[in-house]
Amino acid sequence: MVVKVFVTGATGYVGGTAFDYIYNTHKDNEYTLLVRNEARAQAVKAKYPTAKFVYGSLEDVDIIEQAASEADVVVHTADSADHIASAQAIAKGLEKSHSAEKPGYWLHLSGTGILTWYDLVNGREGQPPLPEQKYHDINDIERIKTLDDRAPHRLIDKIVIGANSDAVKIAILCPPLIYGKGSGAGNTQTIQIPTLVDMTLSEGFAPVVGDGKNEWDYVHIDDLGDLFLKLFNATQDPSKSSNPEIFGANGYFYCPYGTLNFTKIAERAAEEIKKQGYFADVPLKRVTFAEQKKLKGYHPVAETLGHNSKGVAERASKYLGWAPKERTSVEDDVAEVVSQRAKQLGL
Repeated sequence: MVVKVFVTGATGYVGGTAFDYIYNTHKDNEYTLLVRNEARAQAVKAKYPTAKFVYGSLEDVDIIEQAASEADVVVHTADSADHIASAQAIAKGLEKSHSAEKPGYWLHLSGTGILTWYDLVNGREGQPPLPEQKYHDINDIERIKTLDDRAPHRLIDKIVIGANSDAVKIAILCPPLIYGKGSGAGNTQTIQIPTLVDMTLSEGFAPVVGDGKNEWDYVHIDDLGDLFLKLFNATQDPSKSSNPEIFGANGYFYCPYGTLNFTKIAERAAEEIKKQGYFADVPLKRVTFAEQKKLKGYHPVAETLGHNSKGVAERASKYLGWAPKERTSVEDDVAEVVSQRAKQLGL
């Protein structure tokens, strides 16, 4: 049976890689991709010739609702963690056309930025993680489902969870910081570490928020692509598709490969910038969030560089057999990021 799949964000970093993994494994499926216009679709069409397109933005809720209603599986990655209207449209579309006998599946990209909430609401900057800031995606599932409503992404997660029913099966992927080169037809670069590198190349020093003792988990983009594929496969596997620990309110999937400290990343960025000959000296400089916002090269994602995000993953390995592969470390990836960003900045 041909599976009808609706994908948002196929020109993006995560969505492009997720689609690449699913398409290359299941080329006979019917894929409909939301892109802004025909010009944006050209590169995707060249790489994935059987894909079809609908054109519009995330504000075009009628288009999104209709496409979701026609799909067996929706893969939502385009600003998916924070865009309200598109999430509501997907929920409405899936509910309208599916039943308990033929449910629709929603693979939703959120993120462990949601776990930074405690630091965010308590004004913690660059402080080490507290024991209670660690969340296990099975043992702590009730804590995860009832996170503080002030947490980033929380409002959208609640929309997705609220859509779960016998007719609509949901799974929420929560990747931490992502590194590595994406494999899609559009953007292939991540954002957090490049933002740190941009600020460092622009200012001549590597900014570190507060004491720089905060920690984030990280995962390689290819391991995340593999998790999307395994979840997609599960939608078509009767032994998994009705399992509420995979698809349902409990279906939160964390996927950390390791843990990084941003002081060490800043040090590595400074080291690489000197090694590649852009500056003779690149000192580290302690900054506050307010000071960081004024730096050249700043992007709002940089605020997460001073918070903690700590998740423990077991759900994907237990129920899907997923495991991150041995890859180049996130620290070693900094050298490539420095080279790429320096060229893009014209240095």
